[in-house]
Amino acid sequence: MTASSSPDQSPRRILLLSAYDAHSHQQWRETLIAMFPEYLWTCLILPPRNFSWRIRGNSLSWAFNHRDKLSDNYDLLIATSMVDLSSLRGFVASLAKIPTMVYFHENQFCYPGNTNPHVAEQSHSNVEPKIVNLYTALCADRIIFNSQWNQDSFMAGVSALLKKLPDHVPPGLTDLLWRRASVLPVPLPDRLFAAQKNCPASNKPDNTLTIVWNHRHEYDKGPGLLKNMVVEMVKRKMNFRLHLLGQRFRHEPPEFDDIQNILSGHYMAQDIAPGHNTWLASRSEYETVLRDSHIVLSTALHDFQGLSILEATALGCMPVAPDALAYPEYLPADCLFSLIEHDPALQASVAVDTVLKQASRVTPIDVSQFSATALKVSWQSAFDLLLFTENDLSAHSPKG
Repeated sequence: MTASSSPDQSPRRILLLSAYDAHSHQQWRETLIAMFPEYLWTCLILPPRNFSWRIRGNSLSWAFNHRDKLSDNYDLLIATSMVDLSSLRGFVASLAKIPTMVYFHENQFCYPGNTNPHVAEQSHSNVEPKIVNLYTALCADRIIFNSQWNQDSFMAGVSALLKKLPDHVPPGLTDLLWRRASVLPVPLPDRLFAAQKNCPASNKPDNTLTIVWNHRHEYDKGPGLLKNMVVEMVKRKMNFRLHLLGQRFRHEPPEFDDIQNILSGHYMAQDIAPGHNTWLASRSEYETVLRDSHIVLSTALHDFQGLSILEATALGCMPVAPDALAYPEYLPADCLFSLIEHDPALQASVAVDTVLKQASRVTPIDVSQFSATALKVSWQSAFDLLLFTENDLSAHSPKG
């Protein structure tokens, strides 16, 4: 029996719910469906805006706008961690009967505090998103995290929250969550590895050191450190250009205007063709820029897996990132810079030193373990644990 079939050979039907379908969530969803075309997929998604309403109101939106679709006969439910699963199951009781996997692209316990008044409404610091994460995880049969750091920080956050609650807190909740939890990264499309083998910086088409910063233009991606690094590189009279390719929003941290002004003067003074400063909606154009760049840089205050870094590394960039978050799980130590929070100027200098070291590196960084092909067996096993009973798995497993 194939893993996609039931004992009577009928295809398995999967309902996938993405409550805040940001770019990385969309990539995960589309790659997963492409990896398993033998399943019959039904997806319900909600746009990544109005964060406070979205994370609390998704169950209301879906239950009363899409009840017929939710009530269809599914074999497996996959929900992102932002789905208000406990409320949704209350509104649509049939969902409580379906084996359920909750996937954590991120968790709401680890977002740094936001001091920008323009985005205060979307602050992740209040307790409501954390409670939704916790209740949704407790509703799941399996909880999957995209990195060990994501899993560990979630469990630590849950434990800290439960200790703050005044009374009647059930014992053993974190132990229950640990028993259901495992780590399984977001897969990268195979084309990233097939289109071009990782190549050293010396094979790039331009002698100007080309750096890519390809993250959301928001406070949690560290624009302050990025600005300080640009100042430091200009101070050293480095021959560099910087591509700012991250997704843009109506209100951006003010550091990005400062960065662009500094870069404009730098390009003019050194007669360097400017880097891109735009969101490249075309995947082919975006991937071409990555292939032609030397360094991919992260200055993030939080990153739960680091898809932007992984994509660029797969396409031949040398990664430079903080020695924190999920990055040490897959990047060599010499690609990572130490965090020196008490001295921003020294921090920028250390990070720039790491950039220069990686620019001369000739050994590519292998991240092929994140390819769809490499991760397919693990994802299949995660599905099988929920799609089949122990008797099904035993009866149809290969005989030795």
